[in-house]
Amino acid sequence: MNVYPTERIRNVAIIAHGGAGKTSLTEAMLYQTGAIKRLGKVDEGNTTADFYPEEIKRKITINTTLVPCEYNSYKINVLDTPGFADFAGEVKGALRVADNVLVVVSAVAGVEVQTEVYWEECNGIPKIVFVNKMDRENASFAKCLDELRERFPENIVPLQLPIGAEANFKGVVDLVKMKALLFEPGTGKMTEADIPADMMDEVETYKEQLIEAAAEGDDDLLNKYLEGEELTDDEIRAGIKAAAANGTAVFVFCGSALANMAIQPVMDFIVECMAPPSMHPDVRGKDLASEPLAALVFKTIADPYIGRLNFFRVFTGTMKADSVVYNANKEKEERIGNLLIMRGKEQLQVTELKAGDIAAVAKLSVTTSGDTLTEKGRPVTLAGVDFPEPTLAMAIEPKSKGDEDKLSSALQRLMEEDPTIAVEKNTETRQTILRTMGETHADIIVERLNRKFGVEVATREMKIPYRETIRGLVQVEGKHKKQTGGHGQYGHVWLKLEPLPEEEFLFEESVFGGAVPRNFFPAVEKGVREAMTEGVLAGYPVTNVKATLYDGSYHPVDSSEMAFKLAAILAFRKGMEQAKPVLLEPIQNVEIEIPEQYLGDIIGDLNSKRGRVMGMEPQGKNQVVKAQVPLAEMARYSIDLKSITQGRGKFRMSFSHYEEVPAAQAEKIIEKARREKEEK
Repeated sequence: MNVYPTERIRNVAIIAHGGAGKTSLTEAMLYQTGAIKRLGKVDEGNTTADFYPEEIKRKITINTTLVPCEYNSYKINVLDTPGFADFAGEVKGALRVADNVLVVVSAVAGVEVQTEVYWEECNGIPKIVFVNKMDRENASFAKCLDELRERFPENIVPLQLPIGAEANFKGVVDLVKMKALLFEPGTGKMTEADIPADMMDEVETYKEQLIEAAAEGDDDLLNKYLEGEELTDDEIRAGIKAAAANGTAVFVFCGSALANMAIQPVMDFIVECMAPPSMHPDVRGKDLASEPLAALVFKTIADPYIGRLNFFRVFTGTMKADSVVYNANKEKEERIGNLLIMRGKEQLQVTELKAGDIAAVAKLSVTTSGDTLTEKGRPVTLAGVDFPEPTLAMAIEPKSKGDEDKLSSALQRLMEEDPTIAVEKNTETRQTILRTMGETHADIIVERLNRKFGVEVATREMKIPYRETIRGLVQVEGKHKKQTGGHGQYGHVWLKLEPLPEEEFLFEESVFGGAVPRNFFPAVEKGVREAMTEGVLAGYPVTNVKATLYDGSYHPVDSSEMAFKLAAILAFRKGMEQAKPVLLEPIQNVEIEIPEQYLGDIIGDLNSKRGRVMGMEPQGKNQVVKAQVPLAEMARYSIDLKSITQGRGKFRMSFSHYEEVPAAQAEKIIEKARREKEEK
């Protein structure tokens, strides 16, 4: 593939709700430019962008795929992104390096939830819309246009109108050229014709809207327009180009990706009108060629055969093959081998990359997503990618007992690849906890562990790390006495146990007259600490207890540290039973961001989860609900929230404190623990 100068590169992320046709549009663009000879289909599992086994099996996009195509002496770096909420991290990475966004909307389904969510994530990136599936039953361009204008604040302006719909869809009216563009299904062959007479009134109405949007793209044109002067065709084109590149208007196209109809005009618009890399906010106003190298890694693939593959965009400077760069985040040098232009799974090599281009490099030793590759002498650090936090937790364990280390290594590799998963080892529950973005995401991780790393795992419900404590004060005796041949064993203690709400544990002694020699005090404390690892109610660790050694006795020959430790264990267990033991549960601080219309449903759901709403505050168009909720009720909250808000809500949570479990719940937990103990 050729090396392209910055001004002839266009970086476009394609976003949409799942099923709107992003991957089909990407495939049609490749076919249109001759990069592929046959038009693949998602349903047949043979598209360029969806090549992973998990994607072919499910017929959905799971990974952002780089699919460059060469068109009219330009290079369009297409980033085909997933359309499901579980893979939002992939979209975030693509949007961080894109200069433009192509939003695909189904002419049948209209503007769907994930389209709304991702639209808001675009943060001012210039957008165009392609209304897809115009040849399908119940397709309606007018309905989509109304929904776009209703739901988004931007100036939404059609650049085309469809000629016919459903089975009668033939092509589009180009409102700039004022011509009908007719397309041959499959080949995409385009012919120009006169606009159908019965469409002229509608065309004139939308043409006026287009001229107004063009005028608003340029101050001089706007003054001319407001003074009542007519804009020339060249001025209209210039205004449209300015409005598109600056994002002051969102222009709307239509067609059918699967039938390869009306794809060419979209590509013409991308190269002629959309923002070049020099307009990205990170580099606007800079001389990109003379600035030091600054390349941001936005995606990493952990391949068991070729190792780590890092995808990056060069923001400034030039990246050269067979060179040494500096990782500004890790403060280490990295050797660049081959520069790889990835087209799906196909690899093409180039000798260098100019500012604005996107490519991949293999076998870097420390570099991961979010890192900046730069020059050691003139280091630059770019802002990383703001990946979402995983919120669905489950326990995983290898099906084969000997695979623990293999699983640990595989999870580490997957975390390098996917920053939206997190793994922790809970020492209390002895579980490995996997946190993901949702159920589908979790299923994919389990499949990848098996396919890529040969580790079969089972998923389990996450155990809640309950604790036990006491509510009463007791004085209790513990005596360990054992007589055998030779030396016996003798330890005797009196302990006072009392609640200690502010601290986890405190040990004191107030022994008088040497009833227990001082050298045995540490053994007594050790015994108490050991006994606290397993409470008397359900076997959970004990907390918030003060233990005071105040009396006891010893034998000059038979007493030992072990004997006093065992005596302390006996005393503590006996005392715990007498001191009104209770079960404690972890309480989480939860912040839930939702559109206002779901406020009542969310508060009702939190109440049903024994949650306490602590407050609410507006955040843009949304409301943020702050609450405290038991962790036991939040294990599958990401699924509940998606259901209640149709995917529009998001939340985060962190540990707050422990609280006593209500009696009814405590009984169930204790009974469950008793059964599990019996089964063992």
